[in-house]
Amino acid sequence: MALVEINFDGLVGPSHNYAGLSFGNLAATANKGSTAYPRAAALQGIGKMRHNLGLGLAQGILLPHPRPNRAWLESLAVSPETADETLRAAAFSASAMWAANAATVSPAPDTEDGRCHLTAANLRTMAHRSHEWPATLEQLRLAFADDAHFAVHDPVPETFGDEGAANHMRLCTSHDAPGIEVFVYGVRGGAFPARQHVEASRALARLNRLDPARTLFVAQSEAAIAAGAFHNDVVAVANERVLFAHEQAFEDKDGFYADLRRLLPEVEIVEVPAALVSLEEAVKSYLFNAQLVTLPEGGPSTSLGRAMALVLPGEARETLRVWTWLETMAAGNGPIRRLAVVDVRESMANGGGPACLRLRVVADPATVDPRFLVDEEKLGRIAALVEAFWPERIAPEDLADSALWGRIEAARAALLSLLDLVELA
Repeated sequence: MALVEINFDGLVGPSHNYAGLSFGNLAATANKGSTAYPRAAALQGIGKMRHNLGLGLAQGILLPHPRPNRAWLESLAVSPETADETLRAAAFSASAMWAANAATVSPAPDTEDGRCHLTAANLRTMAHRSHEWPATLEQLRLAFADDAHFAVHDPVPETFGDEGAANHMRLCTSHDAPGIEVFVYGVRGGAFPARQHVEASRALARLNRLDPARTLFVAQSEAAIAAGAFHNDVVAVANERVLFAHEQAFEDKDGFYADLRRLLPEVEIVEVPAALVSLEEAVKSYLFNAQLVTLPEGGPSTSLGRAMALVLPGEARETLRVWTWLETMAAGNGPIRRLAVVDVRESMANGGGPACLRLRVVADPATVDPRFLVDEEKLGRIAALVEAFWPERIAPEDLADSALWGRIEAARAALLSLLDLVELA
């Protein structure tokens, strides 16, 4: 098999709105009540996918969930008509677009049975996300239905909160080589909840059949959570042999780094000093919520392998101290040589950057259901459908408009028909 990293981006759904439901996510709560632009948001996400294709990367897609989630409302003995404002907003949430929270993925080289394991996240901490997993699981079971190469698991029990790949990192000499899997959990976060429980992380490692000797459990720093790093991927990101992290990302940084160097001597740790970029600046700019990707063969290289690119939100370039540090870093002799900026402003305003929008799966593309893989031509067709069907704008009061509900449901039905995925209807 030719194992490569495939980024499966969540397409921003037609119900994208700013309800401020995610306590601890500073951008989401700051923009509560603002007017959202679902059409522009989806087109921005498609633009990011096109950008990845332009870098020579494999690209997949995950689809919006049914919204409003009528089945979830029915389980609470209400409907879109009778639900109060809070429940209605939760039922309309488009947060499944942040595919980094869809599942935790362990590639075949790391697992006992030589299959790629995916365990759906329960997302129990936030009400508006807790009802996502059934629709996520349905898509994962379709996209990765080849039992010879994949194992897809139900979420861990809701006793312990699990937020998926946003709190998971993998380091390795190359994507197709055995790796070190790192599970980052929270204990305390000041005024904000720590969303990833250590017992959920340990269960994930068992479900995904990982080697305990090559698996690390690391506490996220309380200071990072309190500063608004509600997931680890707001303060750290890893790719192949490189860990890119803020100085204050982890509670026991020295112990973690020592373990990494012991297990993976080739590891390169690129640390951003707090004296040059504060936690607050990192969270505001989403410096670390970037896609760290290996450039294809033929691109620049370093002494240890191919160079990498950091796919950043525009907000990182607009934050002076952050951009100054990044330019200095990229001009040096380190592994990260290219800074690529994408516009995902609508997603950013709801608290999710480029890394939030994608789930990384190392696999042979030939083993994945092709309906979930995209190229320029397919993205063009999806963009045209978004232009025709996605609402241009949604203000908070619009969620009470039954005509909007119909438009949102019709938009998703048209997308499923376009991609021949009507079994998800």
